[in-house]
Amino acid sequence: MELKRVVVTGLGTINPLGHNLAETWENAKNGVSGSDLITRFDASKFKTQFACEVKNYNPNDYFDRKEARKLDLFAQFAMIAADEAVKDANFPENVDKDEIGVIWGSGIGGITTLYDEVMSYSEGGQIPRFNPFFIPKMIGDIAAGQISIKYGFRGPNFGTVSACASSTNALIDAFNYIRLGKAVAIVSGGSEMTINPPGMGGFNSMQALSTNNAEYKTASRPFCKTRDGFVMGEGGASIVLEEYEHAVKRGAKIYAEMVGGGVSADAHHITATHPEGLGAILCMQRAFKDAGMQPSEVDYVNVHGTSTPVGDIPELIAIQKVFGDDAYKINISSTKSMTGHMLGAAGAMEATFSIMSIVDGIIPPTINHREWDPQIDSRLNLTLHKAQKREVRAALSNTFGFGGHNASVIFKKI
Repeated sequence: MELKRVVVTGLGTINPLGHNLAETWENAKNGVSGSDLITRFDASKFKTQFACEVKNYNPNDYFDRKEARKLDLFAQFAMIAADEAVKDANFPENVDKDEIGVIWGSGIGGITTLYDEVMSYSEGGQIPRFNPFFIPKMIGDIAAGQISIKYGFRGPNFGTVSACASSTNALIDAFNYIRLGKAVAIVSGGSEMTINPPGMGGFNSMQALSTNNAEYKTASRPFCKTRDGFVMGEGGASIVLEEYEHAVKRGAKIYAEMVGGGVSADAHHITATHPEGLGAILCMQRAFKDAGMQPSEVDYVNVHGTSTPVGDIPELIAIQKVFGDDAYKINISSTKSMTGHMLGAAGAMEATFSIMSIVDGIIPPTINHREWDPQIDSRLNLTLHKAQKREVRAALSNTFGFGGHNASVIFKKI
């Protein structure tokens, strides 16, 4: 069976750098930090009092009041990002909606709704009173369902959950459905919102978050010797994947081609990356095999690069193993230095940056770097401080999740 080609025809996002793709990409190119003091709740008693929130967000700018009450914030971000991507894809009115699907990732789903309902119950006395929308607001698959309902897309529809790799797995699933001929287009991506007491408190208790409250604007510093944990992010990112011939026939704008995806497990630890990067090596190798490409054909790697002391090094070790001497010819950057860690939305957000690097020939930077870590090979180009211009023939994006879930995707110029 000959596999069909898959291209990107729509992009959309809402995140700590912007409320749309244009604003986000401009801020990313300029190395803007999305980190600031938390405004969503009183974080004064928490070890970490800052995060990368979506700035100036008002649900009423996007939803009527009745609709907003039915949607957890993670689903609101999903709907907003998907709306921009669908409009960008510009499907004709007579498109066959039976052949368009939605596959959406979220690592945690409606934790804000769960927290609010449990708190309300605990404070409400003996009679249990729960919002009738509690369950459909909370469940992780609801974002895919809500998007399909809005647009009438009746193709493959489900949610993916693999912690921080969730939306990368969603993209790979969407890619496979299309190239196998089971859909002509799929709205994919991911969203997350965990900047709330249980989210911040839970990650604090694991010692995963930076506690650098004195320097909160620059606390997300991947690869830096002084890094002390990741900075929580939030938001959503959506990518419309479409069968190539279908896109060409309707005259769609094409950003790039998705050519491969690889997945693996560390089979090592519930939260820690394998110290030798074994799972990361496997998923990158599998992505290259899937794409029928060699590492020498890639010019940019958008790394998982969370800014944790134990997580950053194994990924670079893995890149050096996979790329060999070509590791010193590519650009590497962690855009989490700007957006923070958007958890289940991170993969789709970073795939979007990878796609835009191909379109514009610009590598977004790794910001906030202070001091070189002696464990890191100084010959690697980590794209520190400022964006760099170069032709990007192909870009690879890595995401790794708690539980040892690893996923890599490759996009190339068309």
